[in-house]
Amino acid sequence: MKFSCPHFKSRPAAAAGFTMIEIAICLAIIGFALVAIIGVLPYGMNTQRDNREETVINQDATVLLEAIRSGARGMDSLTNYVYQIVITRTKYPQLTDASLPGPGYSNFVSGAQIIGLLSTPQLVDYSYRATNNLFSGGYSNHVIAYVRSISGLASEKPPQNNSIMVDDSFTYRIYLVNAAPAYDTNNPAAAGSFGQQLAQNFHELRMTFLWPQLPNGNLGSGRQTFRASIAGQLNHQYVNYVDYYFYQSQYFTNAP
Repeated sequence: MKFSCPHFKSRPAAAAGFTMIEIAICLAIIGFALVAIIGVLPYGMNTQRDNREETVINQDATVLLEAIRSGARGMDSLTNYVYQIVITRTKYPQLTDASLPGPGYSNFVSGAQIIGLLSTPQLVDYSYRATNNLFSGGYSNHVIAYVRSISGLASEKPPQNNSIMVDDSFTYRIYLVNAAPAYDTNNPAAAGSFGQQLAQNFHELRMTFLWPQLPNGNLGSGRQTFRASIAGQLNHQYVNYVDYYFYQSQYFTNAP
């Protein structure tokens, strides 16, 4: 049997929800997480950029090294990437007028010009033959190449007539040393025909990549050196008042 009271009404159940304190705590946690993520994001982007640049350097070094080793003549596509080569030449024995200005070569029309300059030996005598000493006098060469990345983003590659894209493309500098092997000059046998044979038929190529090349002429912190031993005759050619050198791995010369 039910009894009802006209003055009694049931209370509705309380609705679930968040208090202002709980909402404030949640916002504080989210804000703290966002600050941490934003703080780490630049490090991740810098790491990604560094990895990309190192990958480009490794790929480009392989291309250039093989081109120099084989004495390539037909890689005309290099004219789109190598935009300047500077060779500083020092005359020995030192005289009052021994310092010669370093010629800057640019506006290349063929890949052979580029390979011929990049293969310039470190030491040459007055007859412009590659050697490993300057006892009888000659020249010491310091070769620097300025290069836009050969591999990398397709949007940066030629044909590219957008000067902004060209200026912003990844650019680096290469120091090249093409040196003959060292030997003991106090050993008559080594300093004789054996040393001359080595100087004419065997060289060590060292390519030090420095990157990135900044618009103001400075360099970034990237640095990596590649080394290779190259056997074969280093052929000298004098064309339009410029000295070019090309490796000929299938030929060997008999030094006097």
